[in-house]
Amino acid sequence: MADIQSPLPGTFYHRPSPEDDPYKSNGDAVAVGDVIGLVEVMKTFIEVKSEIAGTFSGYAADNEAPVTAGQVLATLDD
Repeated sequence: MADIQSPLPGTFYHRPSPEDDPYKSNGDAVAVGDVIGLVEVMKTFIEVKSEIAGTFSGYAADNEAPVTAGQVLATLDD
C-alpha cells in the first residue's frame, strides 16, 4: 500500500468542480502523473498528481477538508 501526500497546506477537493465526479473511485487504475485531487491555496488550485502507479484504494482526506503539507490524501494498492 502506498500513500499520496499533500504537497502543501490548503483545502483538498476530490472533484474538479461540484457537479463533476471524483477524479478517482475505489478500484480505478492510477498511472504516474494521474490527477487524484486539487489543493486550493489562496484561490489558486494545484493539481495533486500520483508519483506511483497502482489501484486506487480511497481518499484518506474528506472532500473540502483542510489539509497540511505531507498529510495523506489517498492510498493506492500496488
